[in-house]
Amino acid sequence: MPSFPTTPTARLCGHGGIVHAVSYSSGSQQYILTGAADRTIRLYNPAKAPLSSTTPAAGLINKYSAHGYEVLSIDVSADNSRFVSTGGDKTVFLWDVQTAQTIKRWSGHAGRVNRGVFAGEGDSVVVSGSYDGTVKIWDTKSSNYKPIMSLDDAKDSITDLCIFDAEIISGSVDGRVRTYDLRMGVCHVDVIGHPVTSLGVTKKGTELLVSSLDSTVRLMDRSNGQLLKAYRHEGFVNKELRVKSVLGLNDSVVVSGSDDGKVFVWDLLRGDVLHCFRHAEMKEISAKAGGAVSGKKDVVGSVAFCERRKEWVSAGGDGNAVVWGM
Repeated sequence: MPSFPTTPTARLCGHGGIVHAVSYSSGSQQYILTGAADRTIRLYNPAKAPLSSTTPAAGLINKYSAHGYEVLSIDVSADNSRFVSTGGDKTVFLWDVQTAQTIKRWSGHAGRVNRGVFAGEGDSVVVSGSYDGTVKIWDTKSSNYKPIMSLDDAKDSITDLCIFDAEIISGSVDGRVRTYDLRMGVCHVDVIGHPVTSLGVTKKGTELLVSSLDSTVRLMDRSNGQLLKAYRHEGFVNKELRVKSVLGLNDSVVVSGSDDGKVFVWDLLRGDVLHCFRHAEMKEISAKAGGAVSGKKDVVGSVAFCERRKEWVSAGGDGNAVVWGM
């Protein structure tokens, strides 16, 4: 088992509210984008944001402002020239990284947009999932502002989306994961039984990581919907909020935020808890430590893992993102 990064190396501060979204840049993954309840998106170079710094400008490269409500998701294009953001204003924004201007604003959803991701060859489309229960596909190249397609099978809010090849995988509050195979024109449904908050596909594409509001993260076999492993712990709480879980260290670990400010790390195959961190205190704690939930401010809503280096980032209710390395 490769060693896991446990040392805080940078603190990205400056947001005036919960950081809901965090994403590494593509390629060398040098930069980090954060989106928050204060309606802004910030682009940082974590190498220039020391832990001791409390100045909001430390490591800050650019700030992006167009959202009228909280920012809920960010996804970066493969060539790093654009990113997509979504939020409480029912709008999907496509940004130019350099100019900090929006290239497109798509507004066809009837509720907050929980997730937006690039898809297609050359990131030719953006797929969004909303509180209105629909998944919409937008053409990044066309001047048409209507969606190419709208998928409305879900009976409740869409909380997360991921893409694998020509498949769109959506998770919903109705407790189901729907996989749309666009080439075949079919939809496969897996019943989780609890509201789904986060989705991720393994590199091989054969397994799916699903978080849900029963304080459980599950690894599912994509071919038959079978449960391969369930990741739980008495100190791990996810019963109310939309928190993200991700795979890391070449798909050998599962990392998840929580409702109460902790980050848990499990061994993918064995299912054991390897580490537990308290985001706001920037330290590793015993998995048994914790105590009562002290309010939404302590949430860790988003985590992201860096594929290039042994490094990951947690984003919290304290308005900060913390980078953890070796």
